[in-house]
Amino acid sequence: MVSEASSRIAVPDWLASQYPFQPLSHRTAKGAWMSYVDEGPRTDHAVVFLHGNPTWSFYFRRAIAALSSRVRCIAPDHVGMGLSDKPPDYDYSLAGRIADVAGLIDRLRLTRVDLVLHDWGGAIGMGWAVDHEPLVGRIALLNTAAFPSLRIPWRIAVCRWPVLGECLVRGANGFAVPALSMAMSQHELPREVRRAYLHPYDSWANRVGIYRFVRDIPMELDHPTRPTIERIARELPRLARKPMWIGWGGKDFCFNRHFLERWRELFPKAETRLFPKAGHYVLEDAGEAVLSPLQSFLLTP
Repeated sequence: MVSEASSRIAVPDWLASQYPFQPLSHRTAKGAWMSYVDEGPRTDHAVVFLHGNPTWSFYFRRAIAALSSRVRCIAPDHVGMGLSDKPPDYDYSLAGRIADVAGLIDRLRLTRVDLVLHDWGGAIGMGWAVDHEPLVGRIALLNTAAFPSLRIPWRIAVCRWPVLGECLVRGANGFAVPALSMAMSQHELPREVRRAYLHPYDSWANRVGIYRFVRDIPMELDHPTRPTIERIARELPRLARKPMWIGWGGKDFCFNRHFLERWRELFPKAETRLFPKAGHYVLEDAGEAVLSPLQSFLLTP
């Protein structure tokens, strides 16, 4: 939480060694404070990193550190996540999150946006991109989706159940904690990294965004977000001419190779790199093997 007069968000000393940024705050149109990292040259061209659930901008810390000497890097925490506000009543829908990102990009007056999208950041980022195609430069996809699917792991499906799901996710932190191991395949996250991922989600109240993210997965045909994701999917071909890079962890328990093949069908010209032993948190699990080609793609003139 920040005050109306504040422009920076405090980062605890123990976290600053891993997350060496000074996040700024953006007031969304719906009145919540959105934390965002803004590093690098002050240009109107930026790489915008969009995370999913239950991560936050911390997930992109190494990519931001590697790229920000050459290109502006912006990484918001969606409302309800990371260092952003976590209001109990907010528009946590996919459409609402797209509008929040659009408001931030508008405020920063960006004229070219390269996107790096992970998990639900894919639907959010592509939702913004199909409506702002002239501003879109390059797109990098990391174990994500932006189209309807009937595939959902039972462990996530349980978290969507009324009452029980909320008790699991908000009461027992039964989404963010298991993700620390389930989203990794070939490595274990160090203790301090695990602590950082859980830092924003230390109470029932502060886990509202995680739960609302899960509830917003549009599995049912009459789900309120279903029309939004279906519209995005219909509009994706508009982005076919954009340079696109796909980095995929082959051991993802959620966004498995079915999703990768769907992306390949949609964008056959995309450069694809499969990291067969890496899990859902591909930037963590594959490390430099994924970060190096991602850098090269984003820095190509």
